[in-house]
Amino acid sequence: MRTGSEPRTARSALRARLWLSVWGLAWALFGTVAFAVVGRAGWAIACGVLLVVVTIDLAVVLRRIRQGPHFQPGPGIPPYRPPVDRP
Repeated sequence: MRTGSEPRTARSALRARLWLSVWGLAWALFGTVAFAVVGRAGWAIACGVLLVVVTIDLAVVLRRIRQGPHFQPGPGIPPYRPPVDRP
């Protein structure tokens, strides 16, 4: 049920996503190195691609955390400027 106070009371999941990205980065790096050492090139490439994706996600999360909180208008403020001339 909507109360109209969601923008003020919303909590960001960026910190959780940050730690999940760090966890994924560690496992993808470990998988890439382990499969490369064992000689499984296909799995090493797959883990390497996953490593790139996780690194990009981590960069996005860090950028958004550094941006800080953003103003969210209340329920009484329309998301657009109302038209000046009405019929």
